[in-house]
Amino acid sequence: MGIFGLGSGGFGLGVNPFWKGGHLIGGSATYFSTSASFFTDVSLVAVVGEDFPEEHVAFLRSRNVDLRGLSREQGKTFHWKGTYGYDLNEAQTLETHLNVFESFRPRIPDAYRDAEYLFLANIDPELQMEVLNQVERPRVVACDTMNFWISSKPEALRRVVAKVDIFIINEGEARQFTGQANLVKAARQILDMGVKTLIIKRGEYGVLMFSDNSVFAAPAYPLEGVFDPTGAGDTFAGGFMGYLANTGDTSEAGLRQAIIFGSVMASFNVEDFSLNRLKGLGYREIEERYRSFKSLTHFEGIADGRGGALAPA
Repeated sequence: MGIFGLGSGGFGLGVNPFWKGGHLIGGSATYFSTSASFFTDVSLVAVVGEDFPEEHVAFLRSRNVDLRGLSREQGKTFHWKGTYGYDLNEAQTLETHLNVFESFRPRIPDAYRDAEYLFLANIDPELQMEVLNQVERPRVVACDTMNFWISSKPEALRRVVAKVDIFIINEGEARQFTGQANLVKAARQILDMGVKTLIIKRGEYGVLMFSDNSVFAAPAYPLEGVFDPTGAGDTFAGGFMGYLANTGDTSEAGLRQAIIFGSVMASFNVEDFSLNRLKGLGYREIEERYRSFKSLTHFEGIADGRGGALAPA
Protein backbone atom coordinates (compact mmCIF):
# COMPACT_ATOMS: atom_id res chain seq x y z
CA MET A 1 0.00 0.00 0.00
CA GLY A 2 1.42 3.38 -0.95
CA ILE A 3 0.76 7.05 -0.35
CA PHE A 4 -0.11 9.85 -2.69
CA GLY A 5 1.24 13.07 -1.20
CA LEU A 6 0.53 16.64 -2.34
CA GLY A 7 2.76 19.46 -1.20
CA SER A 8 5.45 21.99 -2.04
CA GLY A 9 9.03 21.58 -3.00
CA GLY A 10 10.89 24.57 -1.72
CA PHE A 11 13.66 26.41 0.03
CA GLY A 12 13.68 27.32 3.69
CA LEU A 13 15.75 29.60 5.82
CA GLY A 14 15.13 28.95 9.49
CA VAL A 15 17.38 31.46 11.22
CA ASN A 16 18.27 30.15 14.68
CA PRO A 17 21.20 30.39 17.09
CA PHE A 18 22.90 27.44 15.37
CA TRP A 19 22.57 28.42 11.72
CA LYS A 20 23.36 31.71 10.05
CA GLY A 21 23.95 30.43 6.54
CA GLY A 22 21.94 30.60 3.33
CA HIS A 23 19.02 28.74 1.83
CA LEU A 24 18.37 25.12 2.70
CA ILE A 25 16.39 22.60 0.71
CA GLY A 26 12.92 22.19 2.13
CA GLY A 27 9.25 22.18 1.24
CA SER A 28 6.49 20.09 2.77
CA ALA A 29 6.51 17.52 -0.03
CA THR A 30 10.27 17.04 0.26
CA TYR A 31 10.25 16.31 3.98
CA PHE A 32 7.06 14.26 3.89
CA SER A 33 8.02 12.01 0.99
CA THR A 34 11.52 11.39 2.31
CA SER A 35 10.20 10.37 5.71
CA ALA A 36 7.35 8.23 4.38
CA SER A 37 9.67 6.45 1.94
CA PHE A 38 11.23 4.54 4.86
CA PHE A 39 7.90 2.71 5.28
CA THR A 40 6.08 2.55 1.95
CA ASP A 41 5.95 3.60 -1.70
CA VAL A 42 5.29 7.31 -2.16
CA SER A 43 3.81 9.13 -5.15
CA LEU A 44 4.37 12.86 -5.16
CA VAL A 45 2.53 15.83 -6.66
CA ALA A 46 4.40 19.12 -6.24
CA VAL A 47 5.82 22.07 -8.17
CA VAL A 48 9.31 23.55 -8.18
CA GLY A 49 10.91 26.39 -10.10
CA GLU A 50 13.87 26.58 -12.42
CA ASP A 51 16.16 27.22 -9.44
CA PHE A 52 15.42 23.91 -7.70
CA PRO A 53 18.62 21.84 -7.95
CA GLU A 54 18.43 18.63 -9.95
CA GLU A 55 20.52 16.85 -7.31
CA HIS A 56 17.61 17.12 -4.87
CA VAL A 57 15.22 15.64 -7.42
CA ALA A 58 17.73 12.82 -7.90
CA PHE A 59 17.78 12.23 -4.14
CA LEU A 60 14.00 11.79 -4.03
CA ARG A 61 14.27 9.42 -6.96
CA SER A 62 16.92 7.45 -5.06
CA ARG A 63 14.36 7.01 -2.26
CA ASN A 64 12.03 5.40 -4.85
CA VAL A 65 9.59 8.32 -4.73
CA ASP A 66 7.34 8.33 -7.80
CA LEU A 67 7.90 11.76 -9.35
CA ARG A 68 5.46 11.64 -12.26
CA GLY A 69 3.46 14.33 -10.47
CA LEU A 70 6.40 16.71 -10.01
CA SER A 71 6.23 19.82 -12.19
CA ARG A 72 9.12 22.16 -12.92
CA GLU A 73 7.82 25.57 -13.98
CA GLN A 74 9.37 28.84 -15.08
CA GLY A 75 10.08 31.09 -12.13
CA LYS A 76 11.36 30.68 -8.61
CA THR A 77 10.61 27.91 -6.15
CA PHE A 78 8.45 28.41 -3.06
CA HIS A 79 10.49 30.08 -0.31
CA TRP A 80 9.86 30.39 3.41
CA LYS A 81 11.89 32.33 5.93
CA GLY A 82 11.40 32.22 9.67
CA THR A 83 13.29 32.77 12.85
CA TYR A 84 13.78 30.73 16.01
CA GLY A 85 15.18 31.83 19.35
CA TYR A 86 16.87 29.46 21.76
CA ASP A 87 13.40 28.07 22.33
CA LEU A 88 13.12 26.13 19.06
CA ASN A 89 9.55 25.06 19.75
CA GLU A 90 7.91 27.42 17.30
CA ALA A 91 9.04 29.62 14.44
CA GLN A 92 8.05 33.18 13.73
CA THR A 93 7.37 33.49 10.01
CA LEU A 94 9.23 36.42 8.47
CA GLU A 95 8.61 35.83 4.77
CA THR A 96 6.51 33.50 2.63
CA HIS A 97 7.06 33.73 -1.14
CA LEU A 98 4.69 31.44 -3.04
CA ASN A 99 6.47 32.04 -6.38
CA VAL A 100 5.58 29.21 -8.83
CA PHE A 101 3.25 27.81 -6.20
CA GLU A 102 0.96 30.84 -6.57
CA SER A 103 -0.29 29.70 -9.99
CA PHE A 104 0.10 25.97 -9.39
CA ARG A 105 -2.82 23.77 -10.39
CA PRO A 106 -2.17 20.14 -9.46
CA ARG A 107 -2.22 17.66 -12.33
CA ILE A 108 -3.00 14.28 -10.88
CA PRO A 109 -1.54 11.36 -12.86
CA ASP A 110 -4.13 8.67 -13.53
CA ALA A 111 -2.04 6.15 -11.59
CA TYR A 112 -2.46 8.23 -8.42
CA ARG A 113 -6.23 8.64 -8.48
CA ASP A 114 -7.08 5.38 -6.70
CA ALA A 115 -4.45 5.66 -3.93
CA GLU A 116 -5.68 4.32 -0.60
CA TYR A 117 -3.78 6.88 1.46
CA LEU A 118 -3.67 10.57 0.64
CA PHE A 119 -1.76 13.30 2.44
CA LEU A 120 -2.48 16.95 1.71
CA ALA A 121 0.49 18.93 3.01
CA ASN A 122 0.33 22.51 4.26
CA ILE A 123 -0.57 24.18 0.97
CA ASP A 124 -3.43 26.41 -0.18
CA PRO A 125 -6.65 24.76 1.09
CA GLU A 126 -8.33 25.52 -2.23
CA LEU A 127 -5.70 23.33 -3.92
CA GLN A 128 -6.24 20.67 -1.27
CA MET A 129 -9.94 20.66 -2.18
CA GLU A 130 -9.15 20.52 -5.90
CA VAL A 131 -7.18 17.33 -5.32
CA LEU A 132 -9.92 15.80 -3.19
CA ASN A 133 -12.32 16.40 -6.06
CA GLN A 134 -10.01 14.64 -8.53
CA VAL A 135 -9.34 11.37 -6.70
CA GLU A 136 -11.37 8.31 -5.88
CA ARG A 137 -12.28 8.12 -2.20
CA PRO A 138 -9.12 6.90 -0.45
CA ARG A 139 -9.23 4.83 2.69
CA VAL A 140 -7.50 7.58 4.71
CA VAL A 141 -7.13 11.27 3.91
CA ALA A 142 -4.95 13.42 6.15
CA CYS A 143 -4.08 17.08 5.82
CA ASP A 144 -1.79 19.63 7.42
CA THR A 145 -1.83 23.41 7.35
CA MET A 146 0.12 26.44 8.54
CA ASN A 147 -0.49 29.92 9.97
CA PHE A 148 -0.28 31.53 6.51
CA TRP A 149 -3.39 29.68 5.30
CA ILE A 150 -5.23 30.02 8.61
CA SER A 151 -4.88 33.80 8.31
CA SER A 152 -5.56 34.14 4.59
CA LYS A 153 -8.13 31.41 3.84
CA PRO A 154 -9.81 30.21 7.05
CA GLU A 155 -13.18 29.38 5.44
CA ALA A 156 -11.57 27.32 2.68
CA LEU A 157 -9.58 25.47 5.33
CA ARG A 158 -12.73 24.70 7.32
CA ARG A 159 -14.29 23.15 4.21
CA VAL A 160 -11.25 20.91 3.79
CA VAL A 161 -11.21 19.88 7.45
CA ALA A 162 -14.82 18.74 7.14
CA LYS A 163 -13.81 16.38 4.30
CA VAL A 164 -10.72 14.68 5.74
CA ASP A 165 -10.23 11.86 8.22
CA ILE A 166 -7.15 13.18 10.03
CA PHE A 167 -6.17 16.81 10.58
CA ILE A 168 -2.62 17.61 11.71
CA ILE A 169 -1.81 21.03 13.16
CA ASN A 170 0.60 22.52 15.68
CA GLU A 171 -0.59 23.96 18.98
CA GLY A 172 -0.13 27.62 18.08
CA GLU A 173 -2.07 27.12 14.86
CA ALA A 174 -4.83 25.22 16.71
CA ARG A 175 -5.29 28.22 18.97
CA GLN A 176 -5.17 30.61 16.01
CA PHE A 177 -7.68 28.55 14.00
CA THR A 178 -10.23 28.30 16.82
CA GLY A 179 -9.58 31.39 18.94
CA GLN A 180 -9.34 29.08 21.96
CA ALA A 181 -6.40 29.33 24.38
CA ASN A 182 -7.11 25.92 25.92
CA LEU A 183 -5.98 23.09 23.65
CA VAL A 184 -8.67 20.67 24.79
CA LYS A 185 -11.38 23.22 23.96
CA ALA A 186 -9.65 23.97 20.67
CA ALA A 187 -9.57 20.26 19.87
CA ARG A 188 -13.27 19.82 20.56
CA GLN A 189 -14.09 22.78 18.35
CA ILE A 190 -12.05 21.34 15.46
CA LEU A 191 -13.60 17.88 15.88
CA ASP A 192 -17.01 19.54 15.65
CA MET A 193 -16.03 20.71 12.14
CA GLY A 194 -16.30 17.08 11.01
CA VAL A 195 -12.80 15.62 11.16
CA LYS A 196 -12.56 12.18 12.80
CA THR A 197 -9.07 12.43 14.30
CA LEU A 198 -7.11 15.53 15.29
CA ILE A 199 -3.37 15.49 15.91
CA ILE A 200 -1.84 18.51 17.64
CA LYS A 201 1.95 18.80 17.40
CA ARG A 202 3.56 20.39 20.44
CA GLY A 203 7.23 20.47 19.44
CA GLU A 204 9.53 19.49 22.30
CA TYR A 205 6.46 18.66 24.43
CA GLY A 206 5.23 15.89 22.14
CA VAL A 207 1.91 15.17 20.44
CA LEU A 208 -1.75 15.03 21.42
CA MET A 209 -4.31 12.98 19.48
CA PHE A 210 -8.03 13.59 19.92
CA SER A 211 -11.07 11.76 18.64
CA ASP A 212 -14.67 11.77 19.82
CA ASN A 213 -13.95 8.89 22.19
CA SER A 214 -10.33 9.19 23.28
CA VAL A 215 -7.30 11.33 23.97
CA PHE A 216 -3.73 10.08 23.51
CA ALA A 217 -0.57 11.89 24.60
CA ALA A 218 2.94 11.03 23.46
CA PRO A 219 6.15 12.73 24.59
CA ALA A 220 8.84 14.07 22.35
CA TYR A 221 12.07 12.10 22.33
CA PRO A 222 14.62 13.78 24.65
CA LEU A 223 17.63 14.92 22.63
CA GLU A 224 20.83 16.65 23.64
CA GLY A 225 21.43 18.03 20.16
CA VAL A 226 18.55 19.88 18.49
CA PHE A 227 19.72 22.04 15.61
CA ASP A 228 16.87 22.72 13.21
CA PRO A 229 13.14 22.04 13.75
CA THR A 230 12.29 23.19 10.20
CA GLY A 231 10.38 20.42 8.45
CA ALA A 232 9.83 18.42 11.64
CA GLY A 233 6.06 18.57 11.25
CA ASP A 234 6.13 17.27 7.68
CA THR A 235 8.65 14.61 8.68
CA PHE A 236 6.30 13.58 11.49
CA ALA A 237 3.42 13.35 9.01
CA GLY A 238 5.54 11.23 6.67
CA GLY A 239 6.39 8.72 9.37
CA PHE A 240 2.82 8.68 10.62
CA MET A 241 1.19 8.17 7.22
CA GLY A 242 3.97 5.88 6.00
CA TYR A 243 3.41 3.52 8.90
CA LEU A 244 -0.37 3.52 8.40
CA ALA A 245 0.05 2.73 4.71
CA ASN A 246 2.57 -0.01 5.50
CA THR A 247 0.39 -1.82 8.04
CA GLY A 248 -3.13 -0.87 6.96
CA ASP A 249 -4.01 -0.70 10.66
CA THR A 250 -6.19 2.35 11.30
CA SER A 251 -7.51 1.16 14.64
CA GLU A 252 -6.93 3.23 17.78
CA ALA A 253 -3.89 1.09 18.58
CA GLY A 254 -2.57 1.45 15.02
CA LEU A 255 -2.96 5.24 15.10
CA ARG A 256 -1.06 5.38 18.39
CA GLN A 257 1.80 3.34 16.97
CA ALA A 258 1.83 5.55 13.89
CA ILE A 259 2.14 8.64 16.07
CA ILE A 260 5.23 7.19 17.74
CA PHE A 261 6.81 6.35 14.38
CA GLY A 262 6.04 9.89 13.23
CA SER A 263 7.64 11.24 16.38
CA VAL A 264 10.68 9.03 15.82
CA MET A 265 11.17 10.44 12.33
CA ALA A 266 10.75 14.02 13.54
CA SER A 267 13.31 13.40 16.29
CA PHE A 268 15.90 12.41 13.70
CA ASN A 269 15.04 15.35 11.47
CA VAL A 270 15.83 17.97 14.12
CA GLU A 271 19.29 16.55 14.78
CA ASP A 272 20.71 18.27 11.70
CA PHE A 273 19.85 20.89 9.11
CA SER A 274 17.55 20.31 6.15
CA LEU A 275 17.43 16.62 5.10
CA ASN A 276 20.98 15.88 6.22
CA ARG A 277 20.05 13.50 9.05
CA LEU A 278 17.40 11.66 7.06
CA LYS A 279 19.82 11.13 4.19
CA GLY A 280 22.10 9.06 6.40
CA LEU A 281 19.36 7.30 8.35
CA GLY A 282 18.94 3.52 8.43
CA TYR A 283 15.79 1.59 9.30
CA ARG A 284 17.52 -0.22 12.17
CA GLU A 285 18.02 3.18 13.85
CA ILE A 286 14.30 3.88 13.44
CA GLU A 287 13.36 0.60 15.12
CA GLU A 288 15.80 1.16 17.98
CA ARG A 289 14.44 4.63 18.67
CA TYR A 290 10.87 3.34 18.55
CA ARG A 291 11.78 0.86 21.32
CA SER A 292 13.38 3.67 23.31
CA PHE A 293 10.22 5.73 22.87
CA LYS A 294 8.14 2.87 24.24
CA SER A 295 10.31 2.60 27.34
CA LEU A 296 9.95 6.34 28.00
CA THR A 297 6.31 5.98 28.95
CA HIS A 298 6.21 2.50 30.48
CA PHE A 299 5.14 2.32 34.10
CA GLU A 300 3.54 -0.26 36.38
CA GLY A 301 0.03 -0.15 37.75
CA ILE A 302 -0.77 0.98 41.28
CA ALA A 303 -0.07 -1.75 43.85
CA ASP A 304 0.00 -2.04 47.64
CA GLY A 305 2.82 -3.55 49.67
CA ARG A 306 1.47 -7.07 49.14
CA GLY A 307 1.65 -6.80 45.35
CA GLY A 308 -2.08 -6.40 44.83
CA ALA A 309 -4.11 -3.47 43.54
CA LEU A 310 -4.19 -0.51 45.90
CA ALA A 311 -7.63 -0.31 47.45
CA PRO A 312 -9.24 3.04 48.24
CA ALA A 313 -8.92 4.15 51.87
